[in-house]
Amino acid sequence: MENILKEAGDKSLDQEFCQKIADSFSSSANRAGKAPLTWEQVRNWFRDKQKELIAGVTSSPAALQLCVDLSDAAISGIAPESVPSPKGDQVNDISELAFEARSFKDHAWYDVASFLTYRVLSTGELEARVRFAGYGKADDEWVNVKTELRERSIPLEPSECHRVQNSDLVLCFRDGLHQAIYYDAHIIEVERKPHDDNYCSCIFTVRYDHDAFEENVDIGRLCCRPTQEGHQQPPLLANGKQTESGDSLCITAQSLWG
Repeated sequence: MENILKEAGDKSLDQEFCQKIADSFSSSANRAGKAPLTWEQVRNWFRDKQKELIAGVTSSPAALQLCVDLSDAAISGIAPESVPSPKGDQVNDISELAFEARSFKDHAWYDVASFLTYRVLSTGELEARVRFAGYGKADDEWVNVKTELRERSIPLEPSECHRVQNSDLVLCFRDGLHQAIYYDAHIIEVERKPHDDNYCSCIFTVRYDHDAFEENVDIGRLCCRPTQEGHQQPPLLANGKQTESGDSLCITAQSLWG
C-alpha cells in the first residue's frame, strides 16, 4: 500500500482509484470469507498515511543547502551532500548570520536563538525546529524555512528615517494588552518633519499585514529589512514601486546545525 501511495500521489484520494484498489484487495485470496473493503476505507487509509508522512521527520541524512534570499523572496535549495541530522535537543548557536522566525501562535516575528534540527515534508518543503531568543524548550516551534524564516530585521536610527518609503515592508513593534511584539507591516503614509540626527519627529502610518489594523508610530518602533539597510534612499521605478534586490547569500546546513 505504501508503494501504491508513492506512485499515485494526489490521485490516491480519488474515488474511482480507491474503488479499484478496494476491489483488488477484496478479491485477493487472503481475504476470502472477509467483508469486502470499501473505497472510503481505502481513501481514509491513504489520507492517514499522508498525514503521517507530512508530520514525520525525514530519515534520510541527505544534506540541505539553504539560500537566504536577501530580497525576502525565498529560502530554498537542496544540495546532494552528506550531512548528518542532529539528534536529540542539542542546540547549536548561529555564529555567522542572525535570523528571525514567525510563530504560528500569534503571527509575530521573534529572534532565533538556535536551530535544533530539520525535517523535509513529503511535499519537499523544508522545516526547521527553532528555539526563540529568551524562550525555553516548551516554546520551540517548527517553521517553514521558505516562508517563516528570514535574516533578522534591523532597527532604524533617528537619522535613518529617509530610508522609509511608502509601501515599504517593515517590522513594527506593537504594544498589545498582554505583551509587546513585532509584526510585519507596510508603510501607507509618511509625515516628514524637520529634525536633527538625534531625534526623529516624523510620523509613520503603518498597516499590519496579519489583521490590517492601522496606527501611527515613530521611528523607534520600526525595523527595516536587510535589503533596505545601507541604502540612502530605496530606488523607485517609474510606476512608484520599489525595486527588488537580487542579491543572495547561500549557506550550508553545516553552518546552521553544525
